[in-house]
Amino acid sequence: MHENKKAETLRLLREAKDSISGQDLCEHFGVSRTAIWKIMNQLKEEGYQIEAVQNRGYRLVGQPDLLGKDELESRMSTDYIGRCVYYKKETDSTNTWAKRLAEEGAPNGSLVVADTQNAGKGRRGRSWNSPEGTSISMTLLLYPDLEPAKAPMLTIVMGLSVVQGIRSALGVETRIKWPNDAVLNGKKLCGILTEMSAQIDFINYVVIGTGINVNQEAFPEEIREIATSLRIEMGQPINRAGIIASVMKAFEKNYEAFLKAGDLSPLQKDYEEVLANKNQKVRVLDPKEPFEGTALGITPTGELRVQKEDGTIAEVHSGEVSVRGLYSYV
Repeated sequence: MHENKKAETLRLLREAKDSISGQDLCEHFGVSRTAIWKIMNQLKEEGYQIEAVQNRGYRLVGQPDLLGKDELESRMSTDYIGRCVYYKKETDSTNTWAKRLAEEGAPNGSLVVADTQNAGKGRRGRSWNSPEGTSISMTLLLYPDLEPAKAPMLTIVMGLSVVQGIRSALGVETRIKWPNDAVLNGKKLCGILTEMSAQIDFINYVVIGTGINVNQEAFPEEIREIATSLRIEMGQPINRAGIIASVMKAFEKNYEAFLKAGDLSPLQKDYEEVLANKNQKVRVLDPKEPFEGTALGITPTGELRVQKEDGTIAEVHSGEVSVRGLYSYV
């Protein structure tokens, strides 16, 4: 029934308008008063501020910025995405750990989260820095019924979901820099790395790693011009678990639409609404022949449509080039 009583207790405390009585909790779980008291004490030890009022019950008065399994599972409102959480304080890289879990048969939609990574990976073999307690380092494990050639589109599905999730949780105007960087006020908040294990004609599994800058208060000089965090932009600390749950909710909706269509066509309109480069002048850093033009939007398979000076439209693939604004990162 409720395998994870702590997560369910947190969910009930969060949803309660006022206090929730010990008796109601006993009946909900079919356990004794003592068992409920033990759960409350465990939660308090983890840092949750829970008030027990005589004849009224329990009330959640303060929530630390925790990323444990109970915290994350208690916040999910999805059917299967992010419902099964694997959490460690520290791991090498959440993508590497998710691949190990896939080989062991972890369920579809499993979410792998670490507070810090000591070998985080960025695109093209770069490393991704995730200092403890400030950022989100997570990987989603999926077993999609897709041809391998379509897997790269999942990066765009996640990029859009991060932007929508942050907007929905915090009400801020996050945008997307094609193909998948979430940006706020022209600076980068997020990096995504999708990897897969596949045969010629089918996918064994896909892992989508996502790093989001949440509570960093400063960045090293070499990336300060292009990187930012939610805390820097909003001027206050942000709860990471709430952001993760919001991103998972957006992802499940987008992923289902993508699987049904087999491409990004149902997401094109939503994507273009938050596309920072739309109708902007961009420089396409194509190794063969760089060019400038105006970004129009994306194709159903995720290429960026760029109108050149002569009026022709080029479709730019994300694998081989990057796109910059003429005067800035976006």
